[in-house]
Amino acid sequence: MSDGTIRITYFRSATGYPKDQGETVRMLGLHRLNQTVEQTDNPSVRGMVNKVRHLVRIEDAEAE
Repeated sequence: MSDGTIRITYFRSATGYPKDQGETVRMLGLHRLNQTVEQTDNPSVRGMVNKVRHLVRIEDAEAE
């Protein structure tokens, strides 16, 4: 794991999943489908992404 940034894209709605998963998506800064945000790559963010990995896509922001 690097201390860089990761790009997170919200691609599947949290409707129909437990409420805490929708709240996790919001805490990541995602509000609309197909929205992409960049977050620092740290254990806290990785844990949130892991919890909603079926709703988001993740990629290394520095790969480009």
